[in-house]
Amino acid sequence: MNWKKKEEIGSAVGIMKIRVGVLFGGRSVEHEVSVISGIQAIHAFDKTKYETVPIYISKTGEMFTGDAIGRIEEYRDIPALLKKSQRVFLHGEKDRCLVVRYPMRRFGSSLVAEIDAAFPVTHGTNVEDGALQGYLKTLSVPFVGSDVTASAVGMDKYAMKVIWKECGLPVLDCKRVYAEDYCGGREAVLARLAEAVPWPAIVKPVNLGSSVGIRRVGDPAELQEALEHAFQFADTALVERAVLHLREFNCSVLGDRSAAAASECEEPIGGVILSYSDKYLAGAKNGGAKGMSGAKRKLPADIPPELRERVRSLAVEAFRALDCRGVARVDFLMDGESGELWVNEINTIPGSLSFYLWEPVGIPYARLLDEAVSLAFKHRREQAEIVYSFDANILAQFKGGGMKGSKTGVLTTQPTQP
Repeated sequence: MNWKKKEEIGSAVGIMKIRVGVLFGGRSVEHEVSVISGIQAIHAFDKTKYETVPIYISKTGEMFTGDAIGRIEEYRDIPALLKKSQRVFLHGEKDRCLVVRYPMRRFGSSLVAEIDAAFPVTHGTNVEDGALQGYLKTLSVPFVGSDVTASAVGMDKYAMKVIWKECGLPVLDCKRVYAEDYCGGREAVLARLAEAVPWPAIVKPVNLGSSVGIRRVGDPAELQEALEHAFQFADTALVERAVLHLREFNCSVLGDRSAAAASECEEPIGGVILSYSDKYLAGAKNGGAKGMSGAKRKLPADIPPELRERVRSLAVEAFRALDCRGVARVDFLMDGESGELWVNEINTIPGSLSFYLWEPVGIPYARLLDEAVSLAFKHRREQAEIVYSFDANILAQFKGGGMKGSKTGVLTTQPTQP
């Protein structure tokens, strides 16, 4: 059945559930965080409207599904988990997306499930940066979240800053350093940075989140060590001045380019820079895992109403400037003494999907997920109206004697030999 009709009929009579494939994990240093976020989402879906298919992407890129894949306690022993789960792949077929067992059976059906939409709850390189989104797009399956370009730009902190600066948003200036340039002329690179960037400074990989690879440095000696640390995680690093009297604020945004709304604001509580452990491990109790929802924070942030509205307004502007879709989180830096505020970065698929930022403004997690899926279907309807091909019948000109295209765009055929 057509997914649009299914959505409408399911809502009307309450009997046909929308099947959502929730993808998590992946070949990323944020793999474990993604597992937590994905399973949180699976348990939060409205079971009267949705049927979820958990799809775990291993650290080597294989996909697995099964009952155990959706249980967080099983991930204490991943090899054992995979042995009792079914390896699968996704297959697009007309307007359907099939979850198919791998290897396929010689006889009988290899179909494991059919999904109406894909919901990537993935963090970091290879899965949040447009790679997975591009794969889903080739399958023609509606997917939740930002499209390929917005996902890629949202993971590249340098490109992100360039676009925001062009759009008039306040950002900290930074310097970009390539690993090959550093390795080929370390002293020259360090001297250039020492002259260009005020101390203290922040060094971070260009395309990672969850505070992975980030260090605060106070002199050139520390800068060298921090760069080499960052290059372990990415081939490009950014160096920017550290904000004195630092305060951080986060705000989530839900919507698309035509309409977007901001959540409540939070102020994370931790050290000068929140570590991976501050964000994800401090909230785990008795073997449990709460992801970003368990981190230490002031929620709502203890800030004046006018600052709250400025943060929320800038969050929406930053979201729309990158043409994002679904639910994202925008992070801010502020000098607590001067009051200067900067947009720092965006997370196009934030940890725990930032559900805890929406609950204070009256949007429970189940509704947040419902809105995100609806935006995926809306995007599919809009894309269906775009022309992707036209009848030029170019191949009919090919007669077996070879064909070449001219630089003017006019195709000419080479004459066949008699």
